Amino acid sequence: MTRGGARRTREGPERRCIATGQSGETVGLIRFVVGPDGTVLPDLAEKLPGRGIWVSARREALDRAVKRSLFARAARAEVTVAPELTDRVTALLIARLIDLIGMARKAGGAVAGFEKVRARLASGPAGALIEAFDGSAQGKAKLRPLAADVPRITALSSAELGLAFARDRVIHAALDAGGLTERVLRDAARLSGLRMDGLGEGSSDHLAGGGPARKE
Repeated sequence: MTRGGARRTREGPERRCIATGQSGETVGLIRFVVGPDGTVLPDLAEKLPGRGIWVSARREALDRAVKRSLFARAARAEVTVAPELTDRVTALLIARLIDLIGMARKAGGAVAGFEKVRARLASGPAGALIEAFDGSAQGKAKLRPLAADVPRITALSSAELGLAFARDRVIHAALDAGGLTERVLRDAARLSGLRMDGLGEGSSDHLAGGGPARKE
């Protein structure tokens, strides 16, 4: 299982991070390309044309790539890099994750709320357990034993998770296996890497911060 809850289901192509020099599967990296105007663009869907430039999904790695002009070195050309690129990528990943979870909800593959999540976990293996990082630790402690080895996603706040379910706030949610869940897990792992570094949290499966705990 990777950081943030994503599982490694099979070996994939390896790419080298321009900031750390380490090579690994693309699940832990973010792809960038240089646009026609020389601007460095994040390619979260990994579909844009052009030579890919890869950076580890860690805030410190992406900040280093920006500050040390590593994109220009990798592209072997002059490029334009937004100084706030790390925050921009973080915001894009938040939006992607909200959209994916919302799509899963509309397809009937996601539930929200403590009781619904508890019933879903009790009925059989789920694809993922989602916990808002600013939610009550007490409620999480009650659900985690039911989740067993189910991947946990802790990268979103209660307000952000609420957007996926058309509510003000959501603390607990669960996804069915299959469908969009693998994509959710991958983006959650990348977002978790960016956010945990920014908040100084060292745990691999829990993201602290984001305001006072709330009960759902």
